Amino acid sequence: METIIQKPNTEEIIKAWENIKQQEPQLRIRDAAKKLGISEMELLHTTLGPNTILLKPEWSSLLFGFKKLGKVMALTRNDGCVLENKGTFQKIDIQGDAPYQVATVIGPIEQRVFFSAWKYGFAVINESPRGTMRSFQFFDKSGEAILKVYLQEKSNLAAFDDLIQQFAADQQEQELQIEQFAKPEYATSIDLEAFTSDWENMKDTHEFFGMLRKYKVHRLDAVKWIDDKWAHEVDRLSARRILEVASAGKLPIMIFAGNKGNIQIHQGKVRTIRQMGSWLNVLDPDFNMHLNEDEISSAFVVHKNTEDGLVSSLELFDVEGEMIAQFFGLRKPGIPQLNAWKDLIDSL
Repeated sequence: METIIQKPNTEEIIKAWENIKQQEPQLRIRDAAKKLGISEMELLHTTLGPNTILLKPEWSSLLFGFKKLGKVMALTRNDGCVLENKGTFQKIDIQGDAPYQVATVIGPIEQRVFFSAWKYGFAVINESPRGTMRSFQFFDKSGEAILKVYLQEKSNLAAFDDLIQQFAADQQEQELQIEQFAKPEYATSIDLEAFTSDWENMKDTHEFFGMLRKYKVHRLDAVKWIDDKWAHEVDRLSARRILEVASAGKLPIMIFAGNKGNIQIHQGKVRTIRQMGSWLNVLDPDFNMHLNEDEISSAFVVHKNTEDGLVSSLELFDVEGEMIAQFFGLRKPGIPQLNAWKDLIDSL
């Protein structure tokens, strides 16, 4: 059963938020919402007006419209990892029928979008120490942020205004219902011999998701139960070594991080690595990653068979067993993974 949560009193939320902003003016809206015990979307909804505009749920059409914005910054996150990529929405391929459409975004901005999780969207204009910030922000039914797209200095402001005019909801004053996702049920044991055979006979990494569904097995259980030849646990802070070696050796990598509605992918080299308290950061001109190491409960090296040979990754999980981030060596279909990447993975 899904739990429906009643929306708190708007006036009380606004007053409490004002108090928080006075005490901690630099606090982000996501963190302020956590302090107030509500979702980020609920807090944003209290600002509805000329500068916070509710959008029609025509997600795939709106996504196509992002091509007109020019260079933007796309931000996708979960509790443990934030990816921020600057670039254009270049090639967008949408498959399936609403509401279960899936989009593949290829180009400087690289994403895998699952519209079935998209529930609410807003255009947001707000003032910050860095000037006026304009963005599109999307949330799932529990009020968690899925994707935020921020305009940059050379973005197309006219296209931003046109998209708002085209996609603004006819009725702005709406009560937005918050629902928690039902927790899926997973197998507590499986036919390990058959599972191992399927794992060994994979021809493509994407077959892995179908295999998990076939056995109704949680991803973390899968890597725990499979033979060490295919997956084994490593130090939970192994991402530090991955990034340090990749930066020093100019080794191109891929970083995947996301949530129920979007997976964002960074492809390329990483240069500037900075540790700031519990946060491990990549701070490059067109790419930032912020990984909260306090959220990492376990890390596994995982190998999968493909027609191009072995593909190896580092996978990070939180205490609930949810995926925080994945790291791969950069490769394209038809090309084996780099030996330097395999050596790095084997050294963990």
